[in-house]
Amino acid sequence: MNALSSRKSLLATAIAGLAALLAAGPAAADIKIGFNVPLTGFAAADGQSALNGAKLAVAQANAAGGVAGEKIELVVYDDQGTAKEAVPVATKLIEKDKVVGAVSGSYSGSTRAAAGLFQSAKVPYVVAYAIHPDITRAGNFVFRVSAMGEVQGRGGAKLVSNLGKKKVTVITVKNDFGQALAAGFKEAAPKFGLQITGEYEYAMSDRQFGALVSKVKADNPEVIYASGYFFNAGPLVSQLRAAGITAPIIGQEGYDSDKFIEIAGPASEGTLVTTSLDRDSDVPATKAFLADYRKANNAGADMVAASSFTATAVLIEGLKKTGGKGGEALRAAMAGGTFVTPIGKLTFNSLNEVAKDIQVQVVKDKAFRRHSVISDAVLLAPPTK
Repeated sequence: MNALSSRKSLLATAIAGLAALLAAGPAAADIKIGFNVPLTGFAAADGQSALNGAKLAVAQANAAGGVAGEKIELVVYDDQGTAKEAVPVATKLIEKDKVVGAVSGSYSGSTRAAAGLFQSAKVPYVVAYAIHPDITRAGNFVFRVSAMGEVQGRGGAKLVSNLGKKKVTVITVKNDFGQALAAGFKEAAPKFGLQITGEYEYAMSDRQFGALVSKVKADNPEVIYASGYFFNAGPLVSQLRAAGITAPIIGQEGYDSDKFIEIAGPASEGTLVTTSLDRDSDVPATKAFLADYRKANNAGADMVAASSFTATAVLIEGLKKTGGKGGEALRAAMAGGTFVTPIGKLTFNSLNEVAKDIQVQVVKDKAFRRHSVISDAVLLAPPTK
């Protein structure tokens, strides 16, 4: 082949390649949404559930065509469940990745630290399951799809009353989560004639509860309201039962993991949990999520997964309404929307909080099953300012 023929061949190849690109149309751009989540450290198991839930929401949205013809990209950073790590993570999502919105799949301490940064940047931030009251008070670009801590605590007090009990021992994990729950529980206790016979705290790192268990046994309560996460609630419940304490134990969303049942073993049977997810629900959105999550992950969903799926799906629904635009348009779209989700039909009030029933699950035959539903529009109403 001479030089002229060679140049003609190369030109023909280039033209053919260009024609193929034009025929295929422009490559779809990605709409980036951020996700801060604890993938290492003490909360890694919850973090993985949260990430699985968020990934499922993104995969389903992309399979349905994405947003305005563009695919959604989930930009994920590990915040280790700490405020120290959450600040640089939020900064990178805002300044480097330039996300149009973000989701917290993390705990209250890290979420509180990040919320103010997203608010200042006017990047809508949807919180999955962090419950501290100050989170949405960061400003009107911060939304929460779970019931805040005080609301869940008030629901716990009503559950005690529903069980026909009066004498309660309160055990609180010393962090944002535990303190918010305890505040709500103690606020509502007098309304139901509950008597708090003992009140104790423990550190996040505690796994041995001998002295605390002895005090609880001396109280001889009719019911125990004990906050914690699966990794410390498991040992706590196990040691309470080993000491011969038979009073019903009420936990909260932090217990809502198969890891709790695994750690506590037979002692977990009968434990009540106030949470967002009803495994026995007949609601189509919940049933579909539970089935889809199991298919995608070969495991059952927990509250963290359901709430993170919901938070991500709410953000995506907002983006669909704005055609992929962020900022004030996205904030307004979410603030004025109604969202049918696996954890309830959600609308946001003036503080971007939601009002919804509290699901009560009970550990039965090594699984979470429906116990009851706490429905009280007045008691469970979130604040508006």
